Amino acid sequence: MARVVVVGSINMDMVVVTDTFPRLGETRFGKGFSTSPGGKGANQAVAAARLGAQVTMVGRVGADAFGEAMKATLAREGVDVQHVTTGREATGIAAITLTGGDNAIVVVPGANYELSPEDIDRAADAFEQADVVLAQLEVPYATVLHAARRARALNKPFFLNPAPAVALTQELLDLVTLLTPNQHELATALQTREEDWADELQKRPGQIAMTRGEEGVSYADANGQLVHKPGFSVDAVDTTGAGDTFNGALAAFWSLGIDTAVRRANAAAALSVTRAGAQGGMPTLAELDQFLDAQS
Repeated sequence: MARVVVVGSINMDMVVVTDTFPRLGETRFGKGFSTSPGGKGANQAVAAARLGAQVTMVGRVGADAFGEAMKATLAREGVDVQHVTTGREATGIAAITLTGGDNAIVVVPGANYELSPEDIDRAADAFEQADVVLAQLEVPYATVLHAARRARALNKPFFLNPAPAVALTQELLDLVTLLTPNQHELATALQTREEDWADELQKRPGQIAMTRGEEGVSYADANGQLVHKPGFSVDAVDTTGAGDTFNGALAAFWSLGIDTAVRRANAAAALSVTRAGAQGGMPTLAELDQFLDAQS
């Protein structure tokens, strides 16, 4: 059982379904409303936990009903929430309006942006016991950098899913064991052209796993040769959370080596899109094993 520490965001997603987007100043009736747990950090923690990892979440919520609900949801999934603290700001939310196949999203980070380097220090015991530390960029950059430094000091693998995409400093890049961007995020993170992705992978053998949607994942092996791990063909219902499932799975299976870990993470991501919801579609270890057995 891999021990994974996830440093990241915890949000409540609020979804409104309408026939058309309201114009400025216009009020319209909606067709449906729902709330669901989200945030890239929480999503990745749940994905890893369902796949058998022992997961500790390091994050912040507000002193409100959403915060209580999010901690309870994580705990039900088997995630250790002792390092999920309560901030002054409200729990982060994503307000999502859906119209047909389009969406408009407003994210309010709230307590996520209060997660501090001191919170990382208070989770020192979890870092010491971790097999992998996994982070994203929906919490302050300084906090992510501090987590990377602590992981390096303890000789722990540090994975970074660089989303939302920003240019990464050389210091953080040097501390990252594995970067997991899509093609756009890779170009932004490294300040290069999107079409140069293959060159960037070959410059960093085994250090970048670039996701390519339905096409799967590409990385460079120890000899600098490009490796393409194809995705799995499934009937997609909802692609929300597929990337988070991939990252959580990659951390959970990292001890098996990059080749096996990427294949299993690809399969987990494929399974996640066959059901609705970011966390709702994430598979269990038994479901993943059954799916992979059927592919062989």
